[in-house]
Amino acid sequence: MQIAAWRACLMQGQWFSHLPSCLQDSLLSLARVRHLSAGQRLFGRGDPPCGLYAVLEGAVRVGAVSEQGKEALLSLIEAPHWFGEICLFDGQPRTHDAYAVGPCILLQLPQAALLAYLDQQPQHWRQLALLMSHKLRLTFINLEQLTLLAAPARVAHRLLMIADGYGEIEPARRVLQLPQEQLALLLSLSRQTTNQILRDLESQGILSLGYGEIEILDASRLRALVQP
Repeated sequence: MQIAAWRACLMQGQWFSHLPSCLQDSLLSLARVRHLSAGQRLFGRGDPPCGLYAVLEGAVRVGAVSEQGKEALLSLIEAPHWFGEICLFDGQPRTHDAYAVGPCILLQLPQAALLAYLDQQPQHWRQLALLMSHKLRLTFINLEQLTLLAAPARVAHRLLMIADGYGEIEPARRVLQLPQEQLALLLSLSRQTTNQILRDLESQGILSLGYGEIEILDASRLRALVQP
């Protein structure tokens, strides 16, 4: 994949597409491509910072597994999302594990090279701060939903957010490559509860369920489930 193809993919995302063109060019000049096989680890909790990443193809799951084997899935990151920016700011070790869901192509901006560039062009730190603040805003929203919404509304809300690329893509997708088990982990619900809610939504004609995917047939009715 050549630089022009990388740019075309990344321009589908709100953050990169709104960067000054000079910054886009500089970031691409620093970038290198990483290929991961299904299940391959990109980095683990406690690893030193290794830079900023963007997903070009495939998806990355970010989470953790307890000593008892219980998994917490925090995020499924798909193209054209960027991630890994927290360590760019604080220089601290990685807080979670990141694995390729399937075959995955990533763009990596190495930590040292990116920091050196920002030392020369400190005005661009604001753009990186906007990337991190968007993630922080989503985290607060998700915590509120976890506390206040009933399980069906939480499912509906998360499906809409994923379809919208968490505010990164337009127009919203109709078909989500999302196994039910992963959706359940994202919402801290049981697989059985999640399956029942999805089946109920399918019986109402709001969703269509396939193997490893969920199609949104009626986004307006799904959105109505989230309204108070």
